[in-house]
Amino acid sequence: MDSRGVTIAVGAVIEDEMGRILLVKHLPQRRGFWQGKWICPGGKLKMGEEIEEAVKREVSEETHLKVNIIRPLIPFARIVKSNGRTTLHVVYVDFLARPIGGELRPGSDVGEARWVAKKDLPLIWGELHEDTQRLLKLAGVI
Repeated sequence: MDSRGVTIAVGAVIEDEMGRILLVKHLPQRRGFWQGKWICPGGKLKMGEEIEEAVKREVSEETHLKVNIIRPLIPFARIVKSNGRTTLHVVYVDFLARPIGGELRPGSDVGEARWVAKKDLPLIWGELHEDTQRLLKLAGVI
């Protein structure tokens, strides 16, 4: 394993009052494992930070929205190996959430943000990151 160790990623499947799901896409220059794909807002848990507070912080940083946490989703891990070595190990800790304030606009590391009706998710399924596809299934939105 590389020196970074295991990353704990926190985030939210955010559903608004019209049943739409919020998706974001990172800036191209950010690169990384999630590059070029639609994902749910989230990021790394910081040392000393409570999980639900981290979710709210990450959502706010990436979307300028405030959310109310509804319920936890089943955590899962992504392990990426290359040449017999683990190059990425992420444990996802996500929640279902509802927006309660703010105005949607992409944050500093997010290039795009958009609401997608649940019925339209199959139309963009291939544009979603594989881990986001799994997350949306766990949340029961597809």
